[in-house]
Amino acid sequence: MQILTLENESLRQKANPIKKIGPEYVQIAKELVETLHAGEGIGLAGPQVGLQERIFAVHVEGDIPRIFINPSIIETSQETVKFEEGCLSVPGVYTNVIRSKAVKVQAWNEKGRPFTIEADGILARVILHEYDHLDGILFIDRIPEQKRDRILAKMDKAAQKKRA
Repeated sequence: MQILTLENESLRQKANPIKKIGPEYVQIAKELVETLHAGEGIGLAGPQVGLQERIFAVHVEGDIPRIFINPSIIETSQETVKFEEGCLSVPGVYTNVIRSKAVKVQAWNEKGRPFTIEADGILARVILHEYDHLDGILFIDRIPEQKRDRILAKMDKAAQKKRA
């Protein structure tokens, strides 16, 4: 799987629900996790690799890799935390993002089994970050507009330099 970057318009599209979780999702899940490890990330959503489906993988230190298919956020904490985030689709950019400290999610795994998870800390942050990807939202959309514009201008300048 190849990770798409910011200039790819499909990152801004809302992903489609998966109608039937068949055996092919075991392989898709395996490839998502392998790709996220290769990119040295801790989360990767289907849209980031060109799959316009509601699936993502997370693997935070000290936990097992987890696959979320057709996830629904049941609740988020009112308490929020500011923490630095980055994204495999926005390489080289790291900035503070405010998110809920905890989240409760219902989803299915790659074998079609439903589960509910309550997470806090880094796991909650990664789940919320990847969930955003399913709705075409990038972490830079969650920062003040002026700061986002500066980041995008800097990235554009670097891309033009690279092409020259």
